[in-house]
Amino acid sequence: MTGEKPVGEGYKWVALSNTTLGVLIVTINMSILLIALPDIFKGIDISPLAPGNISYLLWLIMGYLVVTAVLVVSFGRVGDMYGRTRMYNLGFAVFTVFSILLAVTWLHGDAGALWLITMRVLQGIGGALLLANSTAILTDAFPTHQRGLALGINSVAAIAGSFIGLIVGGVLAPVSWHLVFVVSVPIGVFGTVWAYLKLREAGERHAARIDWWGNVTFAVGLVAVLMGITYGIQPYGGHVMGWTSPTVLTLIIGGVVVLAVFAVVETRVTDPMFHLSLFRIRAFTAGNVASLLAALGRGGLQFILIIWLQGIWLPQHGYDYESTPLWAGIYMVPLTIGFLVAGPLSGILSDRYGARSFATIGMVVAAGSFLALKFLPVDFAYAGFAVVLAVNGLAMGLFSSPNRAAIMNSVPPRQRGAAAGMTSTFQNSATVLSIGIFFSMLILGLSTTLPSSLFTGLTQHGVPADVAGRVAELPPVSTLFAALLGYNPIETLLGPQVLAQIGPDQAAYLTGRSFFPQLISGPFADGLTFALVFAAICCLVAALGSLLRGGKYAYDEGAARETEAVATVPEEPATGVRGHVLAPGGEGVHAVVTLVDPDGREAARALTDDDGGFHLAPREGTYLLVATPRDGAVGTYGPRADRVAVDGGPQALDLVLQVRRGS
Repeated sequence: MTGEKPVGEGYKWVALSNTTLGVLIVTINMSILLIALPDIFKGIDISPLAPGNISYLLWLIMGYLVVTAVLVVSFGRVGDMYGRTRMYNLGFAVFTVFSILLAVTWLHGDAGALWLITMRVLQGIGGALLLANSTAILTDAFPTHQRGLALGINSVAAIAGSFIGLIVGGVLAPVSWHLVFVVSVPIGVFGTVWAYLKLREAGERHAARIDWWGNVTFAVGLVAVLMGITYGIQPYGGHVMGWTSPTVLTLIIGGVVVLAVFAVVETRVTDPMFHLSLFRIRAFTAGNVASLLAALGRGGLQFILIIWLQGIWLPQHGYDYESTPLWAGIYMVPLTIGFLVAGPLSGILSDRYGARSFATIGMVVAAGSFLALKFLPVDFAYAGFAVVLAVNGLAMGLFSSPNRAAIMNSVPPRQRGAAAGMTSTFQNSATVLSIGIFFSMLILGLSTTLPSSLFTGLTQHGVPADVAGRVAELPPVSTLFAALLGYNPIETLLGPQVLAQIGPDQAAYLTGRSFFPQLISGPFADGLTFALVFAAICCLVAALGSLLRGGKYAYDEGAARETEAVATVPEEPATGVRGHVLAPGGEGVHAVVTLVDPDGREAARALTDDDGGFHLAPREGTYLLVATPRDGAVGTYGPRADRVAVDGGPQALDLVLQVRRGS
C-alpha cells in the first residue's frame, strides 16, 4: 500500500501511548463491575443472590472475560492478514459503541439483566480486537533492544487496570450505576479517533485464507471449557458445587475433545489460524506456560483479597458493609504500586540482559509472598499486609514485562498477531480458571464448618430453628457472593421479616460488624490456606518454566538464531522472496516493499530494515515486486518494480532505486 504515510522515529511513542490507553480501558472493564454490581442490580430491580439469578451474576462477571479469551487468537490472525492497525482501530470503535449501549440501559428485571450480559459480551469483542493487536503493533514499532521497555509499560497498564477498575467502580456506582459504563465512552471516542489518525501499518502483512474450521473448533472448545468452569462453582442438586453435574462434565470434557480436534485441524489446513509450530520455539512455549501459571495465581489473589477485606477485615475495623467494596480497592493500592515500579524497570533491564533471570526471580518472590499471606492472621495488622502486597506487585511486575517481551521477540514478524492473541488467551483463560479453582477451594473450606457454626450462632440469638436450619443449608457460594458484592450477608440471608421477629437488639447484633466476620473467619482461613498454597505452587512451576526458556533469544528474519547459544529453535525454511532495496551507491534504503498478483491485489507487504533488507513469503505464483521509498528517501529516489516468480523455494532479488531528476 504505497499510500501509507511514512513511519518516523517518533511513531513508536505514538503507538505505545495509544495501545497502552487501549489495553488500560479494556482491563479496567474486566474488573469495574465487581464492586459496582450491587448498584447495577439494584438499578435494574433484581436480586443477584436469589437462587435463580446466580447465573446472571456469574455471566455479568465472566461473559466479558470469556469472549476476550476466546477471540483474541482469531483476531490476532486476522490482523496478521489484513493489517493489525486496521483491526485495532475497529476494536476501539466496537468497544465504544457497546459502552454507549450499556450506559443507556433502560430495561429492568430479567430483560435488563439479559441486555447487560449481551452488551457486555459484544463489548468484549471490541476488547478482544484491542488486546489481540496491541502487542503486535508495539512489537512492529519498537526495535528488539527497546521492546522490553515498551511491552513492560503496556503490561503494567494491563495488570494495573484490573485493580484500578475496582476503585473506579466503587467511586462511580454509588453516584449512578450508569456512570460505570459512561466512563469508558469519552476514552473510547478519543482513542478511536486518535488511533485512526495516527497509527500506521508498520509490520508485514501476509495474504491467506481465513481458517474457518480452526476458528470454529477453537471457539467452541474454549467456550465449552470456560462455561463448564463457570457453572462448576454453582450448586448442583444437594451438592455445594456443580463439578459432578452431567452438564458441567459434558462441557469440560467435550470442550477438551474439540480443542484436540482444533490441534489436528491446524496441522492439516494450508493457512492455519494459529501455527502450532510456534510451540516448537522454546522461548515462546516456556513463556506462555509461565504466563498461564502466573495469571492463575494473580487472578485468584484478587478474588481472595476482595472477600477477605470486604467480608471480614473491613467490617471488623469499623467499615459499613456498603462501603467495603470501595475501601477494599483502596487498601489494595500497594499491589498496584508494586506493578507500576517493577514493570517498566524490569522491561528496560531485560532488553539488555535477557528475560530469564528477571522472570524466574519474579516468580520465586511471588510464591514467597503468597506463603507470607498464609501466615498472616485473618485479622491482620495492615502495615504487614501492605508490605506483602507491595512485594507481590513488585514480583509480578518483575516477571510480566520481561516474559512478554521474550515471547514476542521469539516469533516471526508475520505471525506476531496470532502469537500475541495466543498469549492473551492463556492469560484470560487463566483468570476464568482461577475463579473456578479458588472459589472451589474457599467453598470446600467453608462447607465443612460453616453450616453448623451458622445454625448455632443464629439460634443462640433468637432466630427460629427452622429458619436457622434453612439458612445454614444454603450453599456457601451465596455467602461468598454476598461478601464479594458488599452486601450485609446476614441481613440478606434472613430478610426483614425474620429480623423484625427477633427484636431490634438481636437483629442489630446479627447484622453488625462482628457476628458474620467472626463466624466465617475460621472456615475462611481453612479455604485460604488451600488457595494460597496452590497459588505459591503455580508460581514456583512458572519459575521453573522461566528458567528453562533458554538464554537471550530474538527471532531473526533470515533464520531463527540464538544470541546466547542456550535455547534451541528450529530454523524456518528460507522460502519466499528476500533481498535488499538499495541506493545506486549500494547503501540500504528505507522503503515499502509490496508483492502484487496478476489481478492487481496485494499479496504481501513489508518494510525494509535499516540495511534495506526485506523478506516476503506469499503463495507460489508470479508477482510484481514494487519498492517505494519512505522516510528520508521520499523525494530523493523513485519507485522500482520487477517481476519475480515464487515456486516454494528461496528467491533473492535486490532492487536498486534510481535518483529522481532534480534531486
